[in-house]
Amino acid sequence: MDDFIEFGSPLLKKEELNELIATVKSGWIGTGPKVSKFEKNFSKYKNIKYSIAVSSCTSALHLSLITLGIGPGDEVITSAMTFCSTINSIIHVGAQPVLVDIDINTGNIDHTKIENAITKKTKAIIPVHFSGYPCQMDKIITIINRHNLYLIEDCAHAIESEFNNKKTGTFGDFGCFSFYVTKNLVTGEGGMVICKKKSQYKYIKELSLHGMSMDAWSRFLNKGYKHYKISKPGYKYNMTDIQASLGIHQLNKINKNWNIRKKYWIKYYKELKNLPIKLQKFPEKNIKHAFHLFTLRLNKKKYGKNRDDLIKYLNKKNIGVGVHYVSIPEHPYYKKKYKWDPNKYPSAYQWGKETISLPLSPKLKIKEQNKIIKELKLFFI
Repeated sequence: MDDFIEFGSPLLKKEELNELIATVKSGWIGTGPKVSKFEKNFSKYKNIKYSIAVSSCTSALHLSLITLGIGPGDEVITSAMTFCSTINSIIHVGAQPVLVDIDINTGNIDHTKIENAITKKTKAIIPVHFSGYPCQMDKIITIINRHNLYLIEDCAHAIESEFNNKKTGTFGDFGCFSFYVTKNLVTGEGGMVICKKKSQYKYIKELSLHGMSMDAWSRFLNKGYKHYKISKPGYKYNMTDIQASLGIHQLNKINKNWNIRKKYWIKYYKELKNLPIKLQKFPEKNIKHAFHLFTLRLNKKKYGKNRDDLIKYLNKKNIGVGVHYVSIPEHPYYKKKYKWDPNKYPSAYQWGKETISLPLSPKLKIKEQNKIIKELKLFFI
């Protein structure tokens, strides 16, 4: 439908297209010079030493956990309101995911409840910067230091986010990012893991590509062929130059696109705050929101209409939306395997029943946002 407003359509222009064409023409479309350039540029953007481009944020989380030696018998604390990949990465190393409820005003893990979840088996915490709103990292760092735990930041929504002028992903041992098609920086599929230690960088670099001591580009870069060595049983988690071709220019535009998203986010907030809905807490002065999602919550008991009523209404008006997310304990696999009761995480459960995410993208047009706002107001008449 030509007039359908997509939920998260990426903004790709001639710079990305030209780079992509040049990469294809070069004949080197696997992991090579474009990936290396993207990694270096991302490290500069995050003001950190090491970045490794990978196939997804999921693989970034998985590699981080492996590198820290987390496995069977260990517990990892994370949020009850997140995408399944956060939980699955913990499961895939054989560890036990432990859920903590959220702050209903932000969607982030409630730092006041973390310590109650810590046991002798706890090895790490994975806070999720939900929708780009950074977690209370000062409080979480205090807990991390007090209990001598590892910290892996799930920054799938939070490329641009900052807390107390410090960039998300740089607080702990690893920061993991997503470049999925709806994210603030798009490579179609892809991710990045950042770290501070050279030993961890080298370990993840090898682990992300079969455990090979060097990738194909490194073997052919200088004169003469170099043999690779397998140092560990690794994974096929590498990014390609095709993906990095998009990422290089998406990163160049990150601040420009962030300002566009900010403008749309604030307009939504101002226009919708008086409707019978709940909005995510407006960012405080010490917080830089990535403005990845604009979420609202609708409670049928209070307003007579629920989230699904609104989704159906907006879809009929050719407006696409998202749901972020159904709470983790509600999913049948986790519910059965871990005997999790959604009612024990009441804020996440409530959020999952009420939430909806509106279209928010640099590609969104002002007239489209005006239509969305108009239809939302008409829905409540």
